[in-house]
Amino acid sequence: MFTALTDTVQVAPQITVDQVAAAKAQGVTMIINNRPDGEDPAAPQGDAIAAAAAAAGIDYVAIPITHAGFSAPQVDAMITALAKAQGDGGKVLAYCRSGTRSTLLWSLAQAKQGESPAGLTQVAANAGYDLAPIRPMLDALAGKTE
Repeated sequence: MFTALTDTVQVAPQITVDQVAAAKAQGVTMIINNRPDGEDPAAPQGDAIAAAAAAAGIDYVAIPITHAGFSAPQVDAMITALAKAQGDGGKVLAYCRSGTRSTLLWSLAQAKQGESPAGLTQVAANAGYDLAPIRPMLDALAGKTE
């Protein structure tokens, strides 16, 4: 149901209100919504997931990523959210339409904190995601030319 990137970070396609309980059962303490409201009017919108998360005692953060791409404030917001969850000793579930934008944003946040773009690319590939479209951004954020 959810795809692990690390021991503490999972990604997923659009989740439902019912899946919030499944996330809680797996130790998720923060849900990060990377899907803009209205992208698919038939999908659960952020307020519904936020309410379910609150009812389950799970933190909820919205960092919507449109198809226009990623910005520095979004990367910084992801770093902040991940740091809070890590500080609380919890697990994160980030979701979007397919899990791709969540994986890309996670990798950009990691690169900005000095993680190896090559290593991040391998982690993403192992989870079924391709970082090639943002590899130059990863390299720039990490300050590397691998």
